Amino acid sequence: MTPRRGRLKFYLGYAAGVGKTYRMLEEAQTLKQAGVDIVIGYFEPHGRKDTIEKTEGLEVIPRRVLTYAGTEFEEMDTDAILRRKPAVAVVDEFAHTNVPGCERVKRWQDVQVLLDAGIDVITTMNVQHLESLNDHVWHVTGVRVRETVPDWVVDEADEVVMVDLTPQALRNRLERGVVYGAEKAQRAMENFFTETNLAALREMAMRHTAHEVEEKLQPAPLAGAAPPDPSAGPAPVRAHERLLICLTGRPASAMLIRRGKRVADYLQADCLAIHVAPPPGDGGGSPDQEAVERHMSFARNLRIETHSVESADVPRAISDFARAQHITQIFMGRSQSRPWWHRFRETIGQQVVRQARDMQITIVAERRR
Repeated sequence: MTPRRGRLKFYLGYAAGVGKTYRMLEEAQTLKQAGVDIVIGYFEPHGRKDTIEKTEGLEVIPRRVLTYAGTEFEEMDTDAILRRKPAVAVVDEFAHTNVPGCERVKRWQDVQVLLDAGIDVITTMNVQHLESLNDHVWHVTGVRVRETVPDWVVDEADEVVMVDLTPQALRNRLERGVVYGAEKAQRAMENFFTETNLAALREMAMRHTAHEVEEKLQPAPLAGAAPPDPSAGPAPVRAHERLLICLTGRPASAMLIRRGKRVADYLQADCLAIHVAPPPGDGGGSPDQEAVERHMSFARNLRIETHSVESADVPRAISDFARAQHITQIFMGRSQSRPWWHRFRETIGQQVVRQARDMQITIVAERRR
């Protein structure tokens, strides 16, 4: 008999120090007192005394020690948790990247294994680790977050709780040495933890949490309400959006994928991606095929349906495919600059706009700091 899939709960914050781990451990203590079989699968103390005290009395699964490049690292021991088979596992730092040598690259993938085994998981993450927000976070803060989590993983959570703290209160905690040591705290306040950055990140977290709540709220029929009258005809059908992202081998395609997927999620729209390659007879295929494959793989990892077609007429191939797939919106990158003698010719984007007048076309500019 296949075990039921475990439930996933997030404590979501907008920066280190807002209290995600503390709140998670508070819940763990409450569950333990209620008789629930709960363990700490992984906990990162960061030297915070108040948080460490919250682990008292909770069973901790020993970490796994691995050696990489002559240095020892400690990672969550997923197999040990599976053998222990608790009802609930507490797992800190969901977006963490495992050291090479682990069975899985990311901790969120380890959590998926626990959930598949029927173990409920309570975890923590900051909003800037969401893949679709990566470019926006970089644009706002100047920091490129390297550890990211596909949005669909968080979207599948059973519960998301935002742990909030005003930017001023968080900076006050930094000044008092609650979050980091004095020297590291000072550097943090001068760089990532500026009040402007924190305010922007906090807004992102609030927007995302509100979106998660809105998606999960399904209107229930009123008690005693009469069934629909068949003679009244079919109920009006809400127009369903379908979004198409046009990929190339250019680096900006990664940003385009994130932007398009974010819009599709907010619209609750289907999301597809297409790459149009020249036929083999027109030069042996795309010269940047390796980059294209990376982008297609990245899109698939975000659960975007990918397609590749061959055509010498790129705009026509895009518009024909979009029409056949009932696409309502097309996302494209801005065309590259061209020699002056080609300036009066239509760009690919302009041709798609002309050929797909029944669709909304969004030309996404590259963000540069």
